[in-house]
Amino acid sequence: MDSSGKEREAVQLMAEAEKRVKGSHSFLRGLFGGNTRVEEACEMYTRAANMFKIAKNWSAAGNAFCQAAKLHMQLQSKHDSATSFVDAGNAYKKADPQEAINCLNAAIDIYTDMGRFTIAAKHHITIAEIYEAELVDIEKAIAHYEQAADYYKGEESNRQVGSGRWSLPAALTYFAACSSMQQAGEGMPAGDVDVLPPTQLLGIDCSSANKCLLKVAAYAAQLEQYQKAIEIYEQVGTNTMDNPLLKYSAKEYFFKAALCHFIVDELNAKLALEKYEEMFPAFTDSRECKLLKKLLEAHEEQNSEAYTEAVKEFDSISRLDQWLTTMLLRIKKSIQGEGDGDLK
Repeated sequence: MDSSGKEREAVQLMAEAEKRVKGSHSFLRGLFGGNTRVEEACEMYTRAANMFKIAKNWSAAGNAFCQAAKLHMQLQSKHDSATSFVDAGNAYKKADPQEAINCLNAAIDIYTDMGRFTIAAKHHITIAEIYEAELVDIEKAIAHYEQAADYYKGEESNRQVGSGRWSLPAALTYFAACSSMQQAGEGMPAGDVDVLPPTQLLGIDCSSANKCLLKVAAYAAQLEQYQKAIEIYEQVGTNTMDNPLLKYSAKEYFFKAALCHFIVDELNAKLALEKYEEMFPAFTDSRECKLLKKLLEAHEEQNSEAYTEAVKEFDSISRLDQWLTTMLLRIKKSIQGEGDGDLK
């Protein structure tokens, strides 16, 4: 059957499901099998939604999943209701981002009521990503990343290694992958967030909470909320610097915190750099620390050429991403006479 045929069949199923729901409201049906008809309607709405998906009618698919979610809630099936709201949100993402957010928020409300905060956090991240990519509302994206981080932090204290799905070697391998993928800018490897090993037992803080907080810090700095960004980068850097698997990442976080200090005030940056070297001696020999010292010297001398040369040298080995480029340009513009210069 082609997509148009699937869509016609889906419309028929929607109509039949609506009849079942209306029929369940009658007095006699309520006494004898009312719930059965509602359950049948749930199944029909779900089948219709999947047919709409095949036809790529995403709004109709989202609506059908929503109808199923509401009926599941009527039947006191909270998990099924939340799952259907998530399915609705995923369908709406392709057609109506705001409606997708509404559905995901409905799912989050159910999951938090059930105490499933890790799953709720995951959907807060999805909402944040929609605000980033589709609705371009960074303030709201930040709010959802922060909420996700709060939920993850609350749940991580309850994790246990070896919950039947992770061995200690597997856990160590997973976090080693985290470290290398963070450096490559690829994010976290795939895995079931409900069974992550605990940071308090492994001494590891490569957590989903930190991943969310780092997104918040990056956006806060872009929005010139430098103190907020500094606090997060210092917090995450401190959490990772004593961990043999993750300490390599600490220099990146202290580097970014120092850049935020630098934008605010040169003296702040000097004092922060001294503090980071004292806290984390390995930072002193890093390319990031050496770059900061060169930039501070160039800035103090108001030497834009020396500043640019130091950045180019660093970039020739470690390519600057958009965030670093933006922050370094903001600092360079404070050098007298630079105006709207670039880093070339």
